[in-house]
Order: sequence, then structure tokens, then C-alpha cells
Amino acid sequence: MSLFTALLAGVIFGIGLVISGMIFPAKVLGFLDLAGRWDPSLGLVMVGAIAAGSVAFAIARKRPRSALGFEIKLPANRQIDRRLIAGSLLFGVGWGIAGLCPGPALVDLGTGQFKPVVFFVALLLGMGLFEWLNRRWGG
Repeated sequence: MSLFTALLAGVIFGIGLVISGMIFPAKVLGFLDLAGRWDPSLGLVMVGAIAAGSVAFAIARKRPRSALGFEIKLPANRQIDRRLIAGSLLFGVGWGIAGLCPGPALVDLGTGQFKPVVFFVALLLGMGLFEWLNRRWGG
């Protein structure tokens, strides 16, 4: 049942990305183009996601188990440190260069285009590099 629920949630998320147009790099880059033809629609999608997520997290904090009976494990660390800031900056720069973030890029993989494939290869290489450096320097 949990696999089906995860699949259903992913499909709903993907449909939302398609409907909002967030799978198109030009839409994302339009949001980041503050000096040109700025497109605020991504900001509206983000506000909607934050609102929905805030409600879900508020409910989850009050419950020990999900509706399916699984233990709810919320992050306990709320510390903002250099690693978090550096990672956020790297993520944002990559997002700005590619016009893709992982969710929409995953949906884009289904289109058969080359750009999302390159994005995911770079994403996996970056995650692998992080793990290697983290083990080497004892992060």
C-alpha cells in the first residue's frame, strides 16, 4: 500500500508540475530574469506549495503515525550552518543555469529530451562527489 501511495503522490505532483508549466526551463528562467521579462508564476506556485506543506507539517507534528500507520519522522535539526547555505547556493546556481530543479526534471525525463538526461547525470555525479568528499573530510 505504501508503494502505491508514494506512486500516487508522485503522479499528482507531476501533474501539478505539468499544469503549472514548471517543467519548462523557459518558465523557470523567466522567474529568475528580474531585469527582463519577469514571470511571477513560479513564485505563486511556490507560495501554494509552502501553504500546503505548512498545513501538512502542522498536522504531522501532532501525530506519531501517518494515516497509513507509518511512523512520522520529521527533521529535528533546525540549525542553519555554512554547509546548508553553501548547498542552497549551489542548488540555486545549478537551477538557474539549467532552468530545471529535480522534480520538474524527473517529469521532463518522460519527454525524451536530452537536457533532462544531462541534468540527471550531472545531479547524480554531484551527489556522488558530495558523498565522496563528505567521507574523505569527515563531514
